[in-house]
Amino acid sequence: MNSQSFSSTEKYEATRFLAYRFYTETIEVSGMSALAFFEAGSVRYKGQRMFWQNREKTFTLVGLGHAHTLTTGNHHGRFEEIQKDWQSLCKQIVNEEQSVQPVLFGGFSFDPLNKQQSEWIRFPETYFAVPMFQLILKDDRAFVSIHLITKEEETFKTFDAMRKERDTMIHAAQVSELATYEKPVVVERQEMKKEQYMQSIEKVKAIIKANQAEKVVIARALKLKYEKTLSPSAALYQVSKEQPESFLFGIEAEDQFFFGATPERLVKVENRKALSTCLAGSTPRGKTVESDAQLAEELMRDRKNRSEHQYVVSMISQVFKKHCEETVVPRTPSLMKIRDIQHLYTPVKGELRLGSTLFDLVRDLHPTPALGGEPKQAALSLIRQYESMNRGFYAAPIGWVDAEGNGEFAVAIRSALINEKEAYLYAGGGIVEDSTPESEYLETWVKFRPMLRALGGQLRDES
Repeated sequence: MNSQSFSSTEKYEATRFLAYRFYTETIEVSGMSALAFFEAGSVRYKGQRMFWQNREKTFTLVGLGHAHTLTTGNHHGRFEEIQKDWQSLCKQIVNEEQSVQPVLFGGFSFDPLNKQQSEWIRFPETYFAVPMFQLILKDDRAFVSIHLITKEEETFKTFDAMRKERDTMIHAAQVSELATYEKPVVVERQEMKKEQYMQSIEKVKAIIKANQAEKVVIARALKLKYEKTLSPSAALYQVSKEQPESFLFGIEAEDQFFFGATPERLVKVENRKALSTCLAGSTPRGKTVESDAQLAEELMRDRKNRSEHQYVVSMISQVFKKHCEETVVPRTPSLMKIRDIQHLYTPVKGELRLGSTLFDLVRDLHPTPALGGEPKQAALSLIRQYESMNRGFYAAPIGWVDAEGNGEFAVAIRSALINEKEAYLYAGGGIVEDSTPESEYLETWVKFRPMLRALGGQLRDES
């Protein structure tokens, strides 16, 4: 009976997309603002928009509308299931473009086994979509693609209507004056479960001292309230100005919008070459060049931060050795300096083995010790037990993959969830044996700053 059931499942997985046809059409257009294209879909496709820009500003993606969504309730096999579904869907592409591939964009929640009630009411645990209209800015060129995924045999009228709609949105993005976005005004701020957060650090420290874990990341949330509904376009505009050296991302789920400016790449794959970023250990920026250099030097020498960083380097290196033919890891970290904070940074590179994919790397890398802890499963269990919130997509993998398996995922930190007239901000830090609640609390304020600035909040209040 089990064998027969398994065969039926295999057959279903192999055939359930056969009834679909995946039509694509791409045109090259003159340059335009990615944010203007995002805003052009604000009426028709509100709740179904996505945005991505890499740190180097060499690749920008905007998606409007959902041609198809992929989700799964299979918490233990979600990475594999999304990968299989995407590969199966790509086999149905009828008119494959050579210059631009269709993209699947989305993310996985941090921990689908966390059952705490949360503000993430619109986001499934796994949430990916193929956009109906896709803008890609790459190598100083702009491409707009239409994606139609349908079971209908007659698609000419539908596709023709989509072409007209595409042209309308391109025109609006190219000729409309760029909107000016004022920062929103915060009317109330609430530190969510601050006392529980402080107590959890002491409890986790005791567990670490008892040798039940080596490191556990504990996070907390900050809630901001507003008189007016927050605009996703305004949020992206503000954070792009505040944090131009970071990955920018945004994804809507109905009336909720998750966005951020993260410095941390989880993994990138391009032409079978894989790249990850080890980013752990941090200190604030100095107010002068001299104080900045002194803080950097202290960070490089600090035993706690170097230890935190090495956890991440060791774990990511092991994953790369599993999936790559050759792995290159610098012996010592360098510094990554962004506006509010400087991090210890080590890149890890490799060439993917035959049979390994971007999703395999995402699965095995998430969560890195920088966001979960060490050992991984013990840390996740302790986070479920002692962290006083459900992270949702905070600190989780978010990114994109194209039809050829190229793509990039970032770690969704320095991020916020907009829920109409509310915003939830998230920050955390790695707890080790010599951590103190006070120092960890202050570190979260440094990490809140990018989103506080973008969302009109005060920079710091330690009361």
